[in-house]
Amino acid sequence: MAWALKLPLADEVIESGLVQDFDASLSGIGQELGAGAYSMSDVLALPIFKQEESSLPSENENKILPFQYVLCTATSPAVKLHEETLTYLNQGQSYEIRMLDNRKLGELPELTGKLVKSTFRVVFHDRRLQYSEHQQLEGWRWNRPGDRILDIDIPMSVGIIDPRANPTQLNTVEFLWDPSKRTSVFIQVHCISTEFTMRKHGGEKGVPFRIQIDTFKENENGEYTEHLHSASCQIKVFKPKGADRKQKTDREKMEKRTPQEKEKYQPSYETTILTECSPWPEITYVPNAPSPGFNSSHNSFTIAEGNGSPNHQPEPPSPIVDNLLPTSTPQEAQQWLHRNRFAAFSRLFTNFSGADLLKLTRDDVIQICGPADGIRLFNALKGRVVRPRLTIYVCQESQQLREHQQQKHENGEQGNGSFFVYHAIYLEELTSLELTEKLALLFNISPHQINQIYKQGPTGIHVLISDEMIQNFQDESCFVLDTMKAETNDGYHIILK
Repeated sequence: MAWALKLPLADEVIESGLVQDFDASLSGIGQELGAGAYSMSDVLALPIFKQEESSLPSENENKILPFQYVLCTATSPAVKLHEETLTYLNQGQSYEIRMLDNRKLGELPELTGKLVKSTFRVVFHDRRLQYSEHQQLEGWRWNRPGDRILDIDIPMSVGIIDPRANPTQLNTVEFLWDPSKRTSVFIQVHCISTEFTMRKHGGEKGVPFRIQIDTFKENENGEYTEHLHSASCQIKVFKPKGADRKQKTDREKMEKRTPQEKEKYQPSYETTILTECSPWPEITYVPNAPSPGFNSSHNSFTIAEGNGSPNHQPEPPSPIVDNLLPTSTPQEAQQWLHRNRFAAFSRLFTNFSGADLLKLTRDDVIQICGPADGIRLFNALKGRVVRPRLTIYVCQESQQLREHQQQKHENGEQGNGSFFVYHAIYLEELTSLELTEKLALLFNISPHQINQIYKQGPTGIHVLISDEMIQNFQDESCFVLDTMKAETNDGYHIILK
């Protein structure tokens, strides 16, 4: 039993050394990417947690916070003085968080009779995991299809209005509440700390998480976007009953310490007070997925579906294919990221110029953005264009071939020095509809003016173009186009020869 009690202390020493080594290895980040070194929080635009409170402005030390959030479960007794509290939770168990109005009389009068919105998140505590958070969450989604990281236990909760859980943001929930009324939300965390540690030989130490709450008030447009308050606490999540065993083990371990050693540790508090931090940056892990929004209408409970009807969902704008230049300023680099559908990562690269981004290696980009978006961003930075599935070349017979034949007939020349101008058509979907649209663009007419497209077959027969025929075209085939006026309307028939 003695070895079991010494193991956590050894782990703490090892982890402390690893953290110091890791911080030291990151101390030079940004020096070769621009003038001056970046801190990790600058690169990631991540919130300031309790261990970084020394960097907060001094005038905030005595500020009365408008709200207070209390997690109704005890803190661990095995936490040293001047360190942040640590709270153990059981996987899937409902835990109460009380939302308390902490305003003085007359403070923030605009909130009187109004609702506020709070967003709950379960995020990583360790910087190294925050750095690859998108990749970690995607891996969890793959291993646990259909599950969520964070849920609200709605039947047990009191005073929450219109709770929402976006299917694409597994670690986030949000709801409205009235600060003047009693509000308690019961949350369930379904991931466990050891799911994000490297599997070796069993008994791995789980990583800590954070519960962060961001609260917003309503603006003039009825949108809850004006930030009021943010707070967070450190947790570890165990398999069912595991948190109770860990709490008991920590308590027994502290009882065996000498009085002098006990003075170095905090007492175990019955509840966990969330401490103030900076707001979590608005970064979604699935760039094309809309975040559930709120408006002034909140009469019914809704679970956001994430995607609307296909008939009403606006199509995302096509990315502008342009190359980022080394001379681009940080502002121009931000515009380039937005134009090319990388807005979700714009906060990560706030101070990066074009030269800074272009210096990133493929591994750097994948580590920052995750494998899927990292490869896409790297290819965009290097200006790599995807080869089309099918390329065909066409020229218009009526404008060139007939003029060329007439010229040969009048001059009696062979016309070997003459040449035809062909246009390249690139096809991705390999359908007759796509070919119709590309030809209409070439002729500068509406696709509705093209009635049929035929291919001239053996003995001069006209074969109707189908999707299957296009899929069997040989790449880089050449065709001469002949147009025929349709008899029934103002449209045209096009023949590929």
